[in-house]
Amino acid sequence: MLLTYVDESYTDRWYWIGALLVPEAVAIPLSTALDEVMTDAAKAYGIDRAAELHGYDLFQGRTAWARVPPRARIAVYNAALKAVGTYDVTVILRGVDRHGLTRRYGLTRPAHEVVLSHLLERVDGYAAMRDELALVIADEVDNPARHRSDLTRYRVDGTGGYRSRRLSRIVDTLHFAPSHASRLVQAVDLVTFLFRRMASGAGADPREATTNTRLWSWVEPRRYHSWCWHPAGGRRTKGPPESGP
Repeated sequence: MLLTYVDESYTDRWYWIGALLVPEAVAIPLSTALDEVMTDAAKAYGIDRAAELHGYDLFQGRTAWARVPPRARIAVYNAALKAVGTYDVTVILRGVDRHGLTRRYGLTRPAHEVVLSHLLERVDGYAAMRDELALVIADEVDNPARHRSDLTRYRVDGTGGYRSRRLSRIVDTLHFAPSHASRLVQAVDLVTFLFRRMASGAGADPREATTNTRLWSWVEPRRYHSWCWHPAGGRRTKGPPESGP
C-alpha cells in the first residue's frame, strides 16, 4: 500500500499540487524522523516541538516561526527535506499556468480540480506500475464532498482530457486531514511549496537548486507540468508511466 499525502501551493498565476507516496513500512519511521527535526528545533530555538513544518510559515517567518532567524529556518527546512530524502518515497507534482488555462479553456473548471485530476492520474499510473494500491490523504480543503464525488466519477468515466484514465489503484475515497496533525502532510507541503517557489521563479531551475537532497529526477516542461522525485539511494526514474499533455 502506498500512503499518498497531497497538498497544494499556488500563486495568482501558478497552481501546483504535490503527492508524497509513502510505502506503509516507511510511514512511521519518516514521521518519527520529522518529529526529531522538530525536537532539535525546539531545543535550539525555543519553539513548541509540536509546531507545524509549514513551507510558507518557515519561508516567511510566520506563526510559530516568527521569532526564529532566517538562517535557522533554512536549517530546519533543509533538515526536514533531508529526512524525507532518506526514505524510499516518491513525489509526483502536477501544475498549471492558470492564465494559460483560462485563455485556452475559459473559466469552466477551477485550477485545483484540473490539477488534482491530473495528479490522481499519475498516482494511479505509478501505483499500477508498482503493482500497489494507493490511499490518498490530503490537506483539508473547501468542499471535500465534491472531490470525493469526482474520484468516484473518475473510476467510472475516467479523468477526462485526451489522456483520460479510469482510476483503479486508488482505494476507498479521498481522506482529508488537518496539516498540523500530520507530519506527512507537512512533508508534502514543504516539498510542493519549495518546488513552486523555484519552478515559478524567474529563471529558476529546481534541479540545480536542490542537488543536496537529490530531489528532482524528471521533468516535462509543458503547459501541464509533471515532476517525479525518487530520492532514496540516488536512483533515477523515468517519471510516471504517462507523460502529461
